[in-house]
Amino acid sequence: MFVVDANVLAIAADRTDPGHEACRLQLDAWRAQAGPWYLTWPIVFEFLTLTTHPSIYRQPWTVEAAWAYVEAILAAPSLSMIAAGERHQEILDRLLVDLPDLRGNQMHEAQIVATMLEHGVRRIVTRDTAFHRFPMLEVVDPLRAA
Repeated sequence: MFVVDANVLAIAADRTDPGHEACRLQLDAWRAQAGPWYLTWPIVFEFLTLTTHPSIYRQPWTVEAAWAYVEAILAAPSLSMIAAGERHQEILDRLLVDLPDLRGNQMHEAQIVATMLEHGVRRIVTRDTAFHRFPMLEVVDPLRAA
């Protein structure tokens, strides 16, 4: 069980990225696997932000193209969306006590981590080193995985 972060999806989508082929192959494998894997809606919105942003992509995608890509991923039978539930506040409270230095953009990661923990998921596949600040997670870089 693992969550795939937006940056991995964006690299898999971006043919100009040096990590494209490795991330695309992994995404294809996850889409075909029987075992569960997960996304969150904040991750989906971050993917949409990345791929349609003119300061990030030289040729940003249209919203329609980015959404079509997301819909193809969402169609994977083993993929499930996880979302904040009844224990989200309790888990976030604990994160904020355990990691009192969380600030600014790190709150986006904290939201994803709280959702993951609420659903018993402790592994995230990401290129974002900010997730290393959460000691309760196993952070897997798809371009460094053996």
